[in-house]
Amino acid sequence: MNYSLLEKIQTPVQLRQLSERDLPRLAQELRHFLIETLSRTGGHFASNLGVVELTIALHYVFNTPADRLVWDVGHQSYPHKILTGRREKMSTLRQYQGISGFPKRTESPYDTFGVGHSSTSISAALGMAMANRQLGSNRKVVAIIGDGAMTAGMAFEALNHAGDTNANLLVILNDNEMSISPNVGGLSNYLARLLSSQLYTSVREGSKHLLRRIPPVHELARRTEEYMKGMVAPGTLFEELGFNYIGPIDGHDLPLLLTTLHNMKVLEGPQFLHVITQRVKVLHMLKLIPVLIMALVRLIGKPVKWQSQIRLSQLIPKSLAIGCVIWRRKING
Repeated sequence: MNYSLLEKIQTPVQLRQLSERDLPRLAQELRHFLIETLSRTGGHFASNLGVVELTIALHYVFNTPADRLVWDVGHQSYPHKILTGRREKMSTLRQYQGISGFPKRTESPYDTFGVGHSSTSISAALGMAMANRQLGSNRKVVAIIGDGAMTAGMAFEALNHAGDTNANLLVILNDNEMSISPNVGGLSNYLARLLSSQLYTSVREGSKHLLRRIPPVHELARRTEEYMKGMVAPGTLFEELGFNYIGPIDGHDLPLLLTTLHNMKVLEGPQFLHVITQRVKVLHMLKLIPVLIMALVRLIGKPVKWQSQIRLSQLIPKSLAIGCVIWRRKING
């Protein structure tokens, strides 16, 4: 494939010089480059293909590395590495004296936190946000965490702490299990744009300031807003923890991601963006070898081609069925 756009990008500075209409093409090139690279080196496959558009949008909207992106676990950071000056080193991924498979602070100033273990991103990002407040800095801090890592107690402890401190922090939940996919549609996407807009925020904050003088009415308005959000979005829990919840939105819709991130970038206090991504857009061959989906093994000397799509939820039962057949044959001799 011709990587005409990708080859121009040595840092996110060049990325931010592109027009928004070029970004879908860049996402296509980046996804193909990932497939071609991982077919030779091996590495985490599905998690990285799922965050291509999100990674592009984050580096496009935020002024990295001054603004901080904190990736949870870090196994989904390959697109981030490619866009931050390490594209030519991807052939050394997870090899001796090569680049790490996870964010590594000594490797790049864009890697803000050394990780490899899950559920630490929100705590780390909160510490950075509180330090910014002490220093009087306007630097933005974003934590990107997956739905699996979100289930850990450490993540919820950090959410609870962040809501209490009222720090300027954006937490992005990368939900790739499609558990609430019915909510991803025109209504949900429209509400995300509306609820993150400056007009809505201004009216909301002005009303809060006015209604605080009348406590019963203020509480009624707060609960009404919470219930209305809860009817169309599963964010009540995060609202109760002190976050302004937006979403869920389609994590592969670049215009929507850009609009929402631009809107949320200027909001004060703890913000929570719920993004739905397709964990994997996989190769035709992985229908035959589904267990390769999570961590693609090296395909010696043969770069693979992009051919089709299949969901992880379809792969798991197929993998189990194939495993049962193989095991039965072994038992029966």
